[in-house]
Amino acid sequence: MNRAQNPVLIGVAQLIQRADDPADSIGPLEMMIEIARSAAADSGAGPAVLAAADTLGTVGLIGTRSPNPAHGVALELGIEPRRLVTTRVGGEMPLVLVNDLAQRIADGESEVALALGANPLASMMKARKLGIELDWLDRGEGEPELMGSTEPGTHPRESQHGLSMPPEVYPLLEHALRARRGLSPEAHVAKLGALMEPFTRVAAANPYAWFPVERSAEELTTASRNNRMVGDPYTKYLNAVMYTDQAAGVILASEAAADRLGVPEEKRVRWWGGARTHERAWFVSERPELGEAPAMRACAERTLGGAGITIDAVNHMDFYSCFPVAVEMACEAFGVAEDDPRGLTTTGGLPYHGGPANNYTLHGLATVAERCRAKPGSVGLATGNGWYLTKHSANVWSTTPKPGDAPPRADDGELTVGPEPISVAEAPEGEGRVESYTVVYGRDGQAQLGIVLGRLLEGEQRFIANLAGDPAAMAAFAAGDALGRTGRVEPGDERNLFHPG
Repeated sequence: MNRAQNPVLIGVAQLIQRADDPADSIGPLEMMIEIARSAAADSGAGPAVLAAADTLGTVGLIGTRSPNPAHGVALELGIEPRRLVTTRVGGEMPLVLVNDLAQRIADGESEVALALGANPLASMMKARKLGIELDWLDRGEGEPELMGSTEPGTHPRESQHGLSMPPEVYPLLEHALRARRGLSPEAHVAKLGALMEPFTRVAAANPYAWFPVERSAEELTTASRNNRMVGDPYTKYLNAVMYTDQAAGVILASEAAADRLGVPEEKRVRWWGGARTHERAWFVSERPELGEAPAMRACAERTLGGAGITIDAVNHMDFYSCFPVAVEMACEAFGVAEDDPRGLTTTGGLPYHGGPANNYTLHGLATVAERCRAKPGSVGLATGNGWYLTKHSANVWSTTPKPGDAPPRADDGELTVGPEPISVAEAPEGEGRVESYTVVYGRDGQAQLGIVLGRLLEGEQRFIANLAGDPAAMAAFAAGDALGRTGRVEPGDERNLFHPG
């Protein structure tokens, strides 16, 4: 193994902005510039690290008109990286970017690389409400190298029936997991509260958390004026929070470059490798088993196997946690108990730390790295998830070199995992059985839309439909246990309808 080319994380930085007046806020490019400088200072080597950067990658941004944000950041920093990268949409993409940068360092194609991301959605939304035009920096020319998939997360058929955003889709996955586990709604909700309560404790102690408030399991799962039901079984406190102003970034280098720049040993966190995968059945409605995530399991196996360890060797874990089902499935994939005393988050998770658009996992990785530094020799794991348990990424870190003779690698081979997608009836008609469901509620607490995925009793073909009936009937449907319930499905002009029996 060529130690000189081994990738090490040498600098981390995070930022949180709470501007009472959005006119006083800074935009994503300014946030990333500040992050880059702070991460360079954190490395112990200062501005020389930035001057040495040959690669600058930015996570897909919201809130900038720049065609090339990476170039804009480089201009403001006064540096000239030869490679500029911007990711496409996906919560898994920051770790995919980091794994790519690390692999290129390991291959001798790069020596120093920056991965930066920012999210100013809180200030953007506040400015829109107040009618304020934000004067944020927008620089950058040319076209960056684009990384990631352009495939949309939902099928037009799904969007047509109201499955277009995470708060509508993830509840369906949650109920499907409940079906597989054979739990009653009451028992399952109790488990959700127990799962997420420790996340709030971590967030309460995290200076970069958007909602640093410790809450009980009961408070998290009980619908109230401040915690309305969003999509059954998830209350507001169980939903990821995108409207934050947060930024994070890391700096990677080869061991040789870190030596040359004078980076102290106590700042170095070694990359042991990583992996990424995605589901063959890309769209949720086409997955044969709604409560399974085979590609996540494959990502876990490849990540740990490539690092040459088992999950028992990991001390610090940050599982992507947009909604509870993502955490539950990650626990299954990695072989971790949901009450593991090591904890399942280093930040507090997306509902409490905040889930800043595409960039959450850079916050998770930065915190994992800090924990590894604080306990030399310990091992950290960060994971990412894109769309609807569709795309997966992970990597492993430690202050010590990877064990064994095999060099660290990013496993990108055979990305597509899992069973073939199944067909979905375009105009289903006849008796059907509910496989999963959710009822979506408005801010007034009234049921607005019921969504059902099920199977026709004749032929077992999958269908997607909306619940027939008024808000009271929808709420009554959700109040019971609708899993396995039968009813009549009929095609509509725009949406199929399910009439419960």
